Amino acid sequence: MTENSPQPHARGLDRRSFLAGAAAVSAAAGLGGLATGGGTAAAATRFPLPTGESHLRVLVTGDAGTGEKPQYAVTSAARKLHAANPFDIAFGLGDNIYEAGPTGPDDTQFSTKFEKPNTGLDFPWLMALGNHDNTAIFPGDGGWLHRGDAEVAYHRRSRRWYMPARYYSVPLGVADVFVLDMNPLAAYIPPFLSPEWEPGGHYMTRQATWLDKALRTSTAPWKIVCTHHPYANNGPHGPAGDFDGLPAPLNGAEMKRFISDHVAGRAHFLFSGHDHSQQVLENVAGLRGTRQIVSGAAAKSVNSRSTGRFRARYENYTDRGFMTLDISADSVTLTAHEVSATGSASRTAFTTTYRR
Repeated sequence: MTENSPQPHARGLDRRSFLAGAAAVSAAAGLGGLATGGGTAAAATRFPLPTGESHLRVLVTGDAGTGEKPQYAVTSAARKLHAANPFDIAFGLGDNIYEAGPTGPDDTQFSTKFEKPNTGLDFPWLMALGNHDNTAIFPGDGGWLHRGDAEVAYHRRSRRWYMPARYYSVPLGVADVFVLDMNPLAAYIPPFLSPEWEPGGHYMTRQATWLDKALRTSTAPWKIVCTHHPYANNGPHGPAGDFDGLPAPLNGAEMKRFISDHVAGRAHFLFSGHDHSQQVLENVAGLRGTRQIVSGAAAKSVNSRSTGRFRARYENYTDRGFMTLDISADSVTLTAHEVSATGSASRTAFTTTYRR
């Protein structure tokens, strides 16, 4: 597959049959492993977190970790913006190490697919876990949740990479950011026979309890939730509850329920990747005012069309790109930037300002 080729999103009976069989294999093999706990992030000892700023400038990327030319084109464009108007922090929305995640915290892929491409973007990157980061059998199946713990361990080895736990929160003054791990509820190989990871198991119950309290007690002007998998999505992967046209429990129905119960109406924004596109969605039924933003085009694109399932203020399914946020106490300005696969500069494609 060339770097400019659309990524496959297979649907239909063959894929469904394979996924169902793989789920049984993973359950029998005990691929779940043990979870790393969550909580509020401690102060970073690398690039300092901008915790007391009255204005925050954020770089938003997702699905970036290929180490290939399109990723470098995106980061080169981001560096130019950073030189002119510096970023304080970045959101990395998952699928950080393609195609199958790291083998451990010392894996050289951290260097080739994160550190080197992001040279010069020297600020904390708040990282979320994606399905490719938790691969078990085939790339992106999300079936070996223990594999993601290598990315948590890498937090201690990097000046940029910020992932102190599988889920965590970071207070940033004008915004509180809550990074979630929805992989147990959205994996293409569900954690059958693994009580720790199952929808009603300890891991997700602890995460829900933590999140409910954290959102309830947050006094920040803006509350931002970051996940890899989107609740709403007009691209080929589809929305939670209908991921890739698969039947339950492979379709993310449990993730849809979690977001509805614990995020909808409680956070101002839900930022996600997973679909290799950029989307600014509005008035999503079920989110009760929480705005769904998809930014998963930092290295790949789907070369597809919008399903039109959700109202979109902006959509792009062909170009690589990233987003920026300028956050103050009373407003958030979101800008979508598009980048050609071989270029080194971005073009502003869309901008909008949200006010409290």
